[in-house]
Amino acid sequence: MESHKFELLFPQDKISQRITELGRQISTDYRDKNPILIGVLKGCVIFIADLIRAITVPVELEFISASSYNNGQTASERVDMGRNPQKRLTGRHLLLVEGVVDSGKTIASIKKKLELEKPASIEVVTLLDKPKCRKVEARIKYVGFDAGEDFVIGYGLDVDQSYRNLPFIGKVTE
Repeated sequence: MESHKFELLFPQDKISQRITELGRQISTDYRDKNPILIGVLKGCVIFIADLIRAITVPVELEFISASSYNNGQTASERVDMGRNPQKRLTGRHLLLVEGVVDSGKTIASIKKKLELEKPASIEVVTLLDKPKCRKVEARIKYVGFDAGEDFVIGYGLDVDQSYRNLPFIGKVTE
């Protein structure tokens, strides 16, 4: 395994506080709507586990597999989509949960695919947003933090499948 140098960007306590705030906001907005949270694997795993515990209204949980990072630190032009939600989505309120949104291609592809199911609504919640890296428009309703243009690791986010287990978010400095 190649070692990468990084510096602390967001400490664990700051992440926890922000997730609590997002959970409170989502709970207010989705009161009486029974939303389905759809986690985008694999980068969302730690975030969605904490987020779902911060939400105080009934929710259902599903996962989808999609990625535009096909090894390395640069998003490719192609979005690879794998696992799809197993639940019927027609007429349901969907919350796509991402670890990080940068180019916008992955989230745009997922939304386009899910819109075919005719849900009542689709919104996006991401722990980290990188709006300066957009290649396509991506409207995100719930944002944890702006991560600038840095490549980030930790808290579920990786480089070549490593560093997901870090309890904080760091920016790669190499």
